[in-house]
Amino acid sequence: MDYEVFLLSRAREEWDRTGDNQGAVAAGLQHTGAIITSAAVLLAVVIGGFATSGIVFLKMIGIGMLVAVLIDATIVRSILVPATMRLLGRANWWAPPALTRVWERYGHREGPGDLGPAFRPQPLPSGS
Repeated sequence: MDYEVFLLSRAREEWDRTGDNQGAVAAGLQHTGAIITSAAVLLAVVIGGFATSGIVFLKMIGIGMLVAVLIDATIVRSILVPATMRLLGRANWWAPPALTRVWERYGHREGPGDLGPAFRPQPLPSGS
């Protein structure tokens, strides 16, 4: 579903900011949970309207799509996507070198020249 993009976008923002995959996945899930749940409920209500039709075929479509949306919004969004992202670690954020160069040159950033710690080498701590 399109609302999965909310989860991945927010997780990517957190990854760019901190470079911590586990924290990025948790923050993405935490910050988008209400939005995704609201979108799923709204979609379920609209699709559920098909189930009230007098035409049997439309009832079947409505119930089938309703079940699919609810499974996607609960099981996939809250269990499968975060678990897979946690297992993949840094591989979540891998891109082919050519695409990485394009992103570094033209990609969207929060501030001018801000690539976040995931792209920047970290300075050594000072001894003071």
